[in-house]
Amino acid sequence: MCSMQTGSHMTKLKGKKKGLLRFFYLDEHKSCVRWRPSRKQDRAKSEWETDDVIKGKKSEMFRRYADNRFDPNCCFSIYYGERVRSLDLVSTNSEEARTWVTGLKYLMAGISDEDSLARSLTWLQQTFSEADKNGDGTLSISEVHQLLHKLNVNLPKQKVRQMFQEADTDENQGSLAFEEFCSFYKMISTRRDLYLIMISYSNQKEVLDLQDLAHFLENEQKVNTLTCAVIGGPLEGAQRFFFSVGFTNYMRSPAGDVFNPEHQQVNQDMTQPLNSYFIATSHNTYLTGDQLLSQSRVEMYAYVLQAGCRCVEVDCWDGPDGEPIIHHGYTLTSKILFRDVIETINKHAFTKSQYPVILSIENHCTVPQQKRMAQCLTEVLQDKLDLSNVNVHETKKLPSPESLKGKVLVKVMSSVDLKKNLRRKNEHKQKNSSSEEQVPVRRRVRRQQQQRKDSDRVPSQVGLRDGFTNSWQVSSLDETVVNQILQLKPAQLLRLNQRQLLRVYPSNYRVDSSNFNPQPYWNSGCHMVAMNYQTEGRMLELNQAKFSSNGNCGYTLKPKCVFLLSGSFNPTSEDPLPGHKKTQLVLKVISGQQLPKPKDSMFGDRGEIIDPFVEVEIIGLPVDCTKQQTRVVDDNGFNPMWEETFIFNVLMPQIALVRFQVWDHDPIGRDFIGQRTIAFSSLMPGFMLSSGYRHVYLEGMSGAGPVLSVCWDTAEGRDAAEGDESSV
Repeated sequence: MCSMQTGSHMTKLKGKKKGLLRFFYLDEHKSCVRWRPSRKQDRAKSEWETDDVIKGKKSEMFRRYADNRFDPNCCFSIYYGERVRSLDLVSTNSEEARTWVTGLKYLMAGISDEDSLARSLTWLQQTFSEADKNGDGTLSISEVHQLLHKLNVNLPKQKVRQMFQEADTDENQGSLAFEEFCSFYKMISTRRDLYLIMISYSNQKEVLDLQDLAHFLENEQKVNTLTCAVIGGPLEGAQRFFFSVGFTNYMRSPAGDVFNPEHQQVNQDMTQPLNSYFIATSHNTYLTGDQLLSQSRVEMYAYVLQAGCRCVEVDCWDGPDGEPIIHHGYTLTSKILFRDVIETINKHAFTKSQYPVILSIENHCTVPQQKRMAQCLTEVLQDKLDLSNVNVHETKKLPSPESLKGKVLVKVMSSVDLKKNLRRKNEHKQKNSSSEEQVPVRRRVRRQQQQRKDSDRVPSQVGLRDGFTNSWQVSSLDETVVNQILQLKPAQLLRLNQRQLLRVYPSNYRVDSSNFNPQPYWNSGCHMVAMNYQTEGRMLELNQAKFSSNGNCGYTLKPKCVFLLSGSFNPTSEDPLPGHKKTQLVLKVISGQQLPKPKDSMFGDRGEIIDPFVEVEIIGLPVDCTKQQTRVVDDNGFNPMWEETFIFNVLMPQIALVRFQVWDHDPIGRDFIGQRTIAFSSLMPGFMLSSGYRHVYLEGMSGAGPVLSVCWDTAEGRDAAEGDESSV
């Protein structure tokens, strides 16, 4: 952070042959990137509530520079704004680029090396201002008591008054100015768990020097090298040591996050055939709500593509004036033009990920309007449809995501006429090309009518024939059909998914656009598990966690036992992998900090102080699915302590998710506070490594950033007994 605030000279690309050399720096509040010189005063970009930072030459601007004048390791792009613009920069060296990319990602995630519980001075100022009811610029003891109730702090009044008087050091006795309030806040936010760790490694001193810190990192965090990159910034003072607050800052920094930072980028092999991957897929992409009355919007395509989705659905119907339209047929949903949708996809397809986008077209159009669709696709997408450079001729294997970067694949349901029209246009466009070049649209699916056969006949009718060898075929089945296959012929379904692509979409009975549980379909190797991205909740959170493990690029490599033809893997059996040892996860939930009241609390911030407890759940194969929960801590949402250890035995961690949920106990039930779901393989420092103290940042939380402190240990084999501990 310090080097970013000091600033760097970098080249800014702006559509010219030569970039503009500018001086870029992080502002003092760590809220935006500024540069000079600039035509506008206080020019700022990339506020952390915007989009993303991508390393390498992956933006549209970089693609304009076809030559190799820029080293990809020195290039990165900052995406920002509602229209998703990019600030494309070239640093002087790769180390500098890595510093900026990593630092900006941490800031975008709301994680910095600011105060351990208040992530920025802005939050403290806002909290102080809201607590100052009479607007006199200070806080009285009664206003402090009201604020503590809002923050879920339950301390004896005498203790509060004692800390109040200790912080009240100016001449205006009986009230706290802002600086005094900051001192008071640090008193109440002291982390007992971290303080005890610091004391144990500092020989009972209240400071931690470099040697002590290195010892802690090596023993607990399994970090062998002590650098500024590891500690997230310089140590305090010329003697380079940590006080209690500084150590808390470090533990609350990205270095202490439970999520492996290497997984924020693509980290998996992307050269395998397409059917070796799970693919982030959207259902009824155009809808903003339910399937009966909601609006259809082209903006939804931009939204899901920016969220990492790689397969979008396009339901096409005949429209007026010969122009095809998109909407949910035979309902009151609004209609949008097919061409507007394709233009939006063309604009946003590769702003977040360079890996191929699949258009799942459900075609209900007559032949004249199918020809219009084919014309629109070729005119708008142009070279994105051209697969002449991809080796797909006379092969039984699908190409890889790596070889299809920047390409759009078209999967057409119901009619071959559209495919014929696209093929003609493509052949006409490439009439001088070699005979080996392929038509970009070669995917076929079974008709919908086959999916609606009598339920007793379904398992023998839906593409489970062992003799089928055409890898370009795509089957598209609704959840009801796939559920029946899972019950009756799970092994055949697994073999089908090893040969070709399969898309699973929600039942037509989900008129509210609710989502199913995607995990059972992932367990059986289904590639495209279609989700209603407009419907937030548990199921969509599982989907987000699944694809976050590979840089949220939209493709996640399947475990070998799922995509290889050999093996005896059966996801539904009591012993899915015979002879395979389990991985044991020993997880200790230590504490929580700044947990808010439930969002739907009847009295809002004035409601009762919460009684929190934590639920940890493993989501994966049926034999692995389990959950455990802590005890309830009464009247303390500010810094509850649990210190409870859970043991999970997981047969297939490669496909499992770990879900942390925080609840408020109520006499008649429980109220949801927050959650964080992470792929098992993305746990920091890695599920095959050993222990460490980490923080779990709850998603979707504003303010000071509620967290859980955890520590854990993992080991191969059923008898692993000791391990790391993690704090929430």
